[in-house]
Amino acid sequence: MAKIEVKVPSVGESVTEVILGQLMVESGAFVQEDISICELESDKASVEVPAPKSGVITFTKKQGDTLAVGEAFAVIDTQGKGKEHAPVDADTKDEAPKPVEKVVDKVEQKQETSGGIRESLDEHIKQVEQKQEVVAASVAKESSVKESSKKQIPESGETERKKMPKIRTIIAKRLVGVKNETAMLTTFNEVDMSAVMAMRSREKDSFLKKHGVKLTFMPFFMKAAAQALTEFAEVNAYIDGDEIVYNKNVHMGIAVSTEKGLVVPVIRAINKMSMVEMTHAMNEMALKGRDGKLSISDMSGGTFTITNGGVFGSMLSTPILNPPQSAILGLHNIVERPVVKNGKVEVAPIMYLALSYDHRIIDGKDSVQFLMRIKELVEDPSLYILGE
Repeated sequence: MAKIEVKVPSVGESVTEVILGQLMVESGAFVQEDISICELESDKASVEVPAPKSGVITFTKKQGDTLAVGEAFAVIDTQGKGKEHAPVDADTKDEAPKPVEKVVDKVEQKQETSGGIRESLDEHIKQVEQKQEVVAASVAKESSVKESSKKQIPESGETERKKMPKIRTIIAKRLVGVKNETAMLTTFNEVDMSAVMAMRSREKDSFLKKHGVKLTFMPFFMKAAAQALTEFAEVNAYIDGDEIVYNKNVHMGIAVSTEKGLVVPVIRAINKMSMVEMTHAMNEMALKGRDGKLSISDMSGGTFTITNGGVFGSMLSTPILNPPQSAILGLHNIVERPVVKNGKVEVAPIMYLALSYDHRIIDGKDSVQFLMRIKELVEDPSLYILGE
């Protein structure tokens, strides 16, 4: 065929619609195969769409439109040679506004037929005067309401109104959907970071020299969560209709902050990785996210997510689920707090942990024990956790 449709590709599980973002080529331009033609924005990230074939492209949707997955938004004429100019449709020209006819009351006259009497002029005048009084009272009331409203609204110089971006409306809809469609609960615990901080301080220089990457706190939690997820299968599963789908591997999403917002790239089969491999994979995904080079596949197929609000100073939060996943782990800042050790009060670096989970599939006992398992592993990181 000479013409092919460009359709919205799948952008990850549970994503059913996207926004047509920036158009990178003009409608009517000749494009080469695999060149980026536009951006599609979902609540997870923005992805660039390449041209499937070379030819003249015509966008059938405009920037800002909401599109369903699989919906066509452009057509490529593979036999086109150059830019096409559509003729101006004469029917689209602006027309002069038509005058508005003034509506006036009509006096209904009743003609006398068989013994009937004609409505008197005085009675009609009285009715007209009553109508005028009702209209005047209504206008006065409306004016009073407007004046009252003006007093409650700040002056124009004190506020600024901007249309809510469509991508934010999608995010809002999905977040509300999670709250309404899941039985989401959050359980909390605290972890003593003394052992992790001591190990990191002791190993960070040799780790950097040997592996070429910095040793941060995140891989300790990734390793601990991967181990715990293999022990608590429900936490790594999800509900599909009336079935529970159990994942054989742990595909972990790590929330990364970028200029365009929060994205969640996925590290696959993390349960089979050493901490060194996890660190390399995490750094690679974080770099791609900040450079805007994450692909659709990079953000698809996650079974569990870790989000770290502690980097922004968060003390405690209740992270919201990333559907269709059944659980998400929230990390927070590390603060020195008084704790009791061996009957004595000591100061220790403490982090609060939060696990939000879908109570339809994960029992309260399992959620608490899962979080306790992460706590135990982080508080006692033996050398094998580094994958040496």
